[in-house]
Amino acid sequence: MIQDKLNIEEGLLGLALLFMALGAVIFMPLSGMWSAGYGSCKVTTITAFAYCLALPLPVLAPSLVTLMIALFIFGACTGAMDVAMNAQAVTVEKRIGRSVMSSFHGFYSLGGLVGAVLGGLALANNLSSMLHASLICSLALIVTTFTVRYFLAKEADESKAKEKEKLYLPRGPVLALAVLAFMMLMAEGVIADWSAVYIKNTLATGPGFAAAGYADFSLMMAIGLLSGDRFVVNIGPVTITRITSIIAAFGLGTALLINHPLAAVVGFGFVGLGLSNIIPVIFSAAGRVPNVASSTGIATVATAGYFGLLAGPPVIGIIAELFSLKIALGMIVIAIFTVTAFASLTKPDEDSVVTIEGGESRGT
Repeated sequence: MIQDKLNIEEGLLGLALLFMALGAVIFMPLSGMWSAGYGSCKVTTITAFAYCLALPLPVLAPSLVTLMIALFIFGACTGAMDVAMNAQAVTVEKRIGRSVMSSFHGFYSLGGLVGAVLGGLALANNLSSMLHASLICSLALIVTTFTVRYFLAKEADESKAKEKEKLYLPRGPVLALAVLAFMMLMAEGVIADWSAVYIKNTLATGPGFAAAGYADFSLMMAIGLLSGDRFVVNIGPVTITRITSIIAAFGLGTALLINHPLAAVVGFGFVGLGLSNIIPVIFSAAGRVPNVASSTGIATVATAGYFGLLAGPPVIGIIAELFSLKIALGMIVIAIFTVTAFASLTKPDEDSVVTIEGGESRGT
């Protein structure tokens, strides 16, 4: 492990990991600007290859300082690619005339699952960190080489005015969607970090059962993502946002009100199912805001969401220390339920209705 190799304490490792977050936050808006100017196809291609090459850098780092630099580069590549590929996904949606964003995010979750399994196998077989990173890097380069040829060229609906956009200060619908993304990814980060703690400490269970809460959350989120596009197409993004936010709030409320570990595990599963499609819908909506380049809208929303993901867990920890973890998590219920009042922001505008082959018109 990197921590053992460099002989650093947990605090210094946490400091180094902050540099990865810093790189992502800085390069997310830059990626939006580049995608608006050069097209998400080019930026996704470049950042995907850069991401592959950055994978081994933390393993190669010989000192804490170089580890910080390596993690900053890796975070920058991750953040830039995240924005560009979501902008490319919006372009795909506009081209085919229907929602597919949830499926894309679902495959992202599957990739994380496969990566976790491969990482576990590597550790079980005592594979060296350098060999492991090299194999993953090589595999990623091969997959990227064969997939970039299918990316869509520069977005036809991006006007020259949008292409010249250099700095965008969020306002109007983009600002509102950014706030929603902040709250939803904050909730996701809180569940990831605090669900097991709540089940173990507040409900007095063993660590094995405590882990089941987040496992159920992750499983239901993956199921929701992989099946979500069908519901978005059939009942619309506004309705799906309202329904799923109510499901998520109900699930977390149930986990907090019924003082039983099994109820908590089931409740966290409903939270995962409810939250699963809200972020993809918000990203799609951000890519359709009139007079704003899709990549710029997505970059703004993604950056705000990433701040929520980072800030949520420590803020909940502070509130839990002052009051209780149950009260702290209860505030997340309120935040999730608030989304129902602003679901209309995800409504497709007229520009998002495209004519697909055969003359049929459909909205995303």
